[in-house]
Amino acid sequence: MDPIVEAALKKWPNVPHCYDWLALDARGDWYMRDERVQAAGPFPQVKGSRINHDKLREFIARNFESDADGAWFFQNGPQRVYVLLETTPWVWRLHDESAAPPRLSSHTGRSTVYRSAWLDEAGRLYLDTDLGLGTVHTLDMECAANALEAGHWQVQNIASAELPERFGFVRRPVPPVRS
Repeated sequence: MDPIVEAALKKWPNVPHCYDWLALDARGDWYMRDERVQAAGPFPQVKGSRINHDKLREFIARNFESDADGAWFFQNGPQRVYVLLETTPWVWRLHDESAAPPRLSSHTGRSTVYRSAWLDEAGRLYLDTDLGLGTVHTLDMECAANALEAGHWQVQNIASAELPERFGFVRRPVPPVRS
């Protein structure tokens, strides 16, 4: 977490959390979802405005974390902005190294280490790593297929609906119910 974010948390510890305003799609792109977009429909059917500003994307990436319940958020200064996930909290990019399994990095630029491979009913490939479960980016499917064919990875089948519970993440965080 950025030092400026940690300082803001100390200065303003009780800022309310934000829900439904930030989303991550299956290609690792961030989307802002203002009230108009939220009213137009749910994510990912209505995505919102893609965040293209490099410095903002980098700031989000550096401050992207999960809470104890597996809900992912962006710590924006003192405010926790929960993230809607199209598939998983991570989107993996593969870096082909012909003689060995490909190196993996996340949509946030973090390096990671492969643990297992999973394929859902729609043919989407997921990799479980030391960072957690992520979707393989569509542009890297040829590299992934080569790793599977070379025997570097053994794929297991899974229903996409089972992924959040099995791997401990929340696709659509909701505010806690107040009594």
